[in-house]
Amino acid sequence: MSTFRCMPIDTDAAARFRATGRDDRGGPVHLREVTGPGFPCRHCLRLGRPGERMLLASWDLPLPQGPYWTPSPVFVHAHDCARGEILDALPETVTENAIVSLRHYDAQGMVLYDLGVVVPGEEAEAALRARIDDPRVAYVNIHTARPGCWLTRVEKA
Repeated sequence: MSTFRCMPIDTDAAARFRATGRDDRGGPVHLREVTGPGFPCRHCLRLGRPGERMLLASWDLPLPQGPYWTPSPVFVHAHDCARGEILDALPETVTENAIVSLRHYDAQGMVLYDLGVVVPGEEAEAALRARIDDPRVAYVNIHTARPGCWLTRVEKA
């Protein structure tokens, strides 16, 4: 069974959102205070805690490129936070999410439709482990299933 690594948004993007107040689409970054669930920081890969301030921005995903490329709304802490790279486990931003979508891609960035699955966040790791060893899989993007926001990229370690 392969080990895997969960990759966050790049530090340069998080720093750029904080410094400029502009997102990757040229729009304003929105400041939000955490009042309950639903504030997953894509940089440290942990959930925002009540009272913390978060930035909401549109981010241009680096992968996939080509026809399946898409921007995504993302939250990042308004303050600096350590880049979270998690080995062989899924972050709480995934596992505590009500329902997530696992989107598997090959090395050319093409979706592997037969592997895609929508599951409760608490079941995502088992679903990932059941599919990650498929030799066609280069990486997996995990999104929230309802609004479709990117949560993390998973790569084989």
